[in-house]
Amino acid sequence: MTIQVGDKLPQITVSTMTDEGPKPVSMEELCAGKKVVLFAVPGAFTPTCSVQHLPGFITNAGGLKDKGADVVACISVNDPFVMAAWGKDRNAGEDVLMLSDGNAEFTSAIGLEMDGSGFGLGTRSQRYAMIIDDGVVSTLNVENGPALDVSSAEAILKIL
Repeated sequence: MTIQVGDKLPQITVSTMTDEGPKPVSMEELCAGKKVVLFAVPGAFTPTCSVQHLPGFITNAGGLKDKGADVVACISVNDPFVMAAWGKDRNAGEDVLMLSDGNAEFTSAIGLEMDGSGFGLGTRSQRYAMIIDDGVVSTLNVENGPALDVSSAEAILKIL
């Protein structure tokens, strides 16, 4: 079942890359007492994700934080090494937290997985953006197909 507005995020641990290597990130701890903008992409280094989706959030991270976001994070079903390399390649810096859902545990738990096996990608995340207030989903914008309309940084800026 797909997560809905008003639902609490599942208590799943994902990871991020640090100077010391991969570090576990509890979604519960990440969101506790904070407003988090979390957006998901089907895959690092893929065309729409690399050219539009992630760059839009990097460019607009300051505006999102000015409007109350404590954290802006990107999640994908990729390993933390790939997510770190992608963040570095796109100059995400400290503006966007790059999260790895390598085994699709978070993505599956919220019911937003997709089958990318026809493209050689296996299980991936649908493209979406959500606003999370203290661990509870207050906005959920899931794209219909390959579009980038409702989950863009610009769309989220209008909501915050």
